[in-house]
Amino acid sequence: MVAAMKHPNKLNMLLQIHPQNPQPRLIHQVIECLQDGGVIIYPTDTIYGLGCDIKQPKAIEKICQIKNIDPQKAQLSFICSDLSHLSEYTKSIDTPLYRMLKNYLPGPYTFILPASKQVPKILQSKKSTIGLRVPDNIICQQILSALGNPILSTSLPGEMVEDYTDPEIIYKKFENLVDFVIDGGIGGMTPSTMVDCTTDDWTILRQGLGDWIG
Repeated sequence: MVAAMKHPNKLNMLLQIHPQNPQPRLIHQVIECLQDGGVIIYPTDTIYGLGCDIKQPKAIEKICQIKNIDPQKAQLSFICSDLSHLSEYTKSIDTPLYRMLKNYLPGPYTFILPASKQVPKILQSKKSTIGLRVPDNIICQQILSALGNPILSTSLPGEMVEDYTDPEIIYKKFENLVDFVIDGGIGGMTPSTMVDCTTDDWTILRQGLGDWIG
């Protein structure tokens, strides 16, 4: 069900999508929005994220404007449905690293990896790394599967606050900045565990929801 809007002529809206059995027509609406350069706020297995189609440079620019960040210096993640896009957006991954990623994903982790030249130019920088996420969230997985390519994602602007767990409050705060806020239930307050895998010595950059053994 689509929640009532204050301004019927506006495209931005709150979409109530069932967290266990997402309605196909609503997933289709989200895909059309993303492919048209839209920006969404959506649930993951950790906190609600701000995302867009990775193939839409204008949408990437809009996310960076919302966050007030430089796209080449930002901590933006590639949200993928599985590891199938790994070879496309990252440089060669050796067997031990691939096995580790396969062991931890899907799950509440962000892995920092060397970026390939296939990364959108707007995001390319001297450090040439990407954050890879495969969330264990049904709504997120269905969006990614239907889209067919990763979502570019980041956290909501500002400090993580309890209000950011409630999609209705999120909608009231961001309705004029994004196209869709997806209501997939109450979200968490703890971000993903971030692990630097750019060298052979994998190290935790941020301890989050996921337990890390290494």
